[in-house]
Amino acid sequence: MKVLTVNYKTATAPKEFTESLLNTGFGVVANHPISAKLIHEIYAEWKDFFASEKKHQYLFDKSNQDGYFPMTVSEKAKGHDIKDIKEFYQIYPWGRYPAGLSSRTMELYEQMSALAAELLQWIEDHTPEHISAHFSMPLSQMIQDSPKTMLRILHYPPLTGTEEAGAIRAAAHEDINLITLLPAATKPGLQVQDTNGNWHDVACDPDTIVVNGGDMLHMCSQGYYPSTTHRVTNPRDSAAKEARLSMPLFLHPNDYVQLSITHTAKSYLHERLRELGLI
Repeated sequence: MKVLTVNYKTATAPKEFTESLLNTGFGVVANHPISAKLIHEIYAEWKDFFASEKKHQYLFDKSNQDGYFPMTVSEKAKGHDIKDIKEFYQIYPWGRYPAGLSSRTMELYEQMSALAAELLQWIEDHTPEHISAHFSMPLSQMIQDSPKTMLRILHYPPLTGTEEAGAIRAAAHEDINLITLLPAATKPGLQVQDTNGNWHDVACDPDTIVVNGGDMLHMCSQGYYPSTTHRVTNPRDSAAKEARLSMPLFLHPNDYVQLSITHTAKSYLHERLRELGLI
């Protein structure tokens, strides 16, 4: 499985990126405009947040889906009965934001949202007309002023050996949204599955952003773009004693966007959140 790494600054990047997304469901963007120093500083802040008791002051809101999701209510991937070994905080510009944290995370939200919109435009520009003709509106219009794009700060705690049998940090799943942007996590562990069922490690290069297509892109393109299965594995030996943090940005369309004959963005999101046990 060949997930391409493309140089953001080259003229051929948009076409190469879209081809990788089509062939594998993933693409990696190097030399992107987001500061590695900013990403590192944000991870340090959230590491302290998850280690503190104040996180419980921001318990998630079921109706809005913002705030802190503790281990006890963590997701169960679709088709799985065991909860993932993780806790996380979901951030929207209109949502609650922990007191004491700097504005760096919101700066990252803005920067990543702008990059995500650009990458979505790359996809739109390089999608064949017989496929894009099925879009209910151009991809770029689907996300215009959308309040649903969400940054999730994930904390996978050190393993203790007492975890439920079969539990892993993130069980095999596909993303719900249009595309996901993932700056390099603090530790490796992300794997993608090819069409033969084999798993492949995704490099954890601090100077790259991993991008994958989600169910909504798959749906509105009538299956042209895949929504590739991926997971986060449990580390072994001494690495099991170390935490892992990551912070994907999930690019979502507006609620009213028609994805297919049967689903709007709102109806599909609610269906999947019910399956995940989050509503």
